[in-house]
Amino acid sequence: MVVEIKVPTVGESISEVTIAKWLKKDGDYVQQDEVLCEMESEKATFELNAEKAGVLKIAAPEGATLNIGAVACTIDTDAAAPAGAVAPVSANAPEAAAAAKAAEPAPQAPAGPPPANKGTIDMKVPTVGESISEVTLVKWLKQDGDYVERDEMLCEMESEKATFELNAEEAGILKRVAKEGDVLKIGDVACQIDTNAARPAGKAAPAAKAEAPKATPQAQQAPVTAIPDNIKTTPVAAAVIADKHVDPSSIKGSGAHGKILKDDVFAALQNPGVALGKELFARNDRREKMSNLRKTVSRRLVEAKNTTAMLTTFNEVDMTNIMDIRAKYKEVFKKQHEVNLGFMSFFTKACCFALQEFPSVNAYIDGEELVYHDYCDVSIAVSAPKGLVVPVIRNAESLGMAEIEKKVVELATKARDNKLTMDEMTGGTFTITNGGVFGSLMSTPIINIPQSAILGMHKIQERPMAVNGQVVIRPMMYLALSYDHRIVDGRESVSFLVRVKEMLENPEQLLFGKDPVKALLKL
Repeated sequence: MVVEIKVPTVGESISEVTIAKWLKKDGDYVQQDEVLCEMESEKATFELNAEKAGVLKIAAPEGATLNIGAVACTIDTDAAAPAGAVAPVSANAPEAAAAAKAAEPAPQAPAGPPPANKGTIDMKVPTVGESISEVTLVKWLKQDGDYVERDEMLCEMESEKATFELNAEEAGILKRVAKEGDVLKIGDVACQIDTNAARPAGKAAPAAKAEAPKATPQAQQAPVTAIPDNIKTTPVAAAVIADKHVDPSSIKGSGAHGKILKDDVFAALQNPGVALGKELFARNDRREKMSNLRKTVSRRLVEAKNTTAMLTTFNEVDMTNIMDIRAKYKEVFKKQHEVNLGFMSFFTKACCFALQEFPSVNAYIDGEELVYHDYCDVSIAVSAPKGLVVPVIRNAESLGMAEIEKKVVELATKARDNKLTMDEMTGGTFTITNGGVFGSLMSTPIINIPQSAILGMHKIQERPMAVNGQVVIRPMMYLALSYDHRIVDGRESVSFLVRVKEMLENPEQLLFGKDPVKALLKL
């Protein structure tokens, strides 16, 4: 049987994606859930997984732009696995896997003098930002009493802005001091490492990296939850199902073609005994502690409402010309710059020109003084797994469109993976937020203090418009500019938004030179 692997839905307003890189070759034999390729949408990069095991037939080359639902490749499930191919370990035979592992010879520690011991050392919470005074210990990655190697990750911690990891400074036996969920001050002791402790028998030293890690007795004895062939899951979701012993048939997948995602499994764990997607008649309440990130977002939003004289002005922009440019030049733009020509670069460039024309929109109030900026550090609101984050594109006014697009993809990917640094999320003189990716038609965005304004993009919606006395259908987007009336007057706010609208509807104004096509490629 030949199974078609199609481009999944990745967002309400996303209609096409680009194949960035094939990770498997045409004719390769792939296992179920193996990553086949990386795809790029306008907002982020994601992976396409194999739904079944078989021989891969690539239908679209790297760099191809595909519509949602288009076939990217096919898998011949009737093809036999090549000789020497290692099939995945059966979920119903954990004893065989344990026996095979037990038969492996114990790795030997390398010869040579042991490392110098430093006694028991304290692992303290490091400084993560000038204004950060406390963090939350989110999750321990090592157990109390484990022997850890130098630089191994011990736990995950969360500050107001980002998640980071605490690594072992030396090898030794771990002794936990703080518990998961504890709030620690900078410099507090999170754990200790006894460097005098002897390396456990059979545990390989860091130099011997070729050997497989030794399974713990708990991992050897824990039964693995079998997933039927007719139920599709991502690799992470399958791992959580196996670890938590969740019945996969009780979970309704929210992914493409009903595939179960990790969030679906976590939701099932929070509603035990209830099949998601079915009607819930229970009246249970549950309480969850707010994360530092959520508390910070809440505090800043309330502070913005209480300390600014915030108003919102609206306009609408005809996206016809921008969409025509993207359709005409996206392939050559992608080929030359290795990045998609998205909407964000047009909006960022238009805002930068308008900010330089109306400097009060790019300023802020500091006490009884007004601080103006001769540069445009544009903040981009991104919905990350743990909440809203606002990474910054520095000196956006000096960047070309390709550089802006690359920066947007970089920051959005880091936000998705919780890898943004403090420096990437601090500062910013003006913010752009795009609720259109979630289907929002209109909104009143809240100012990202201490900035004085924020532009809200929305869903592109075809509507009948009067053009030269004729009713035509045009792709329209509502724009919203929320601003602090203490520093930005009504005339300036309306004029700023009108200027942005004019530049977006006439994008050639963003392209300098006699040859707009050549200028576009340079940008």
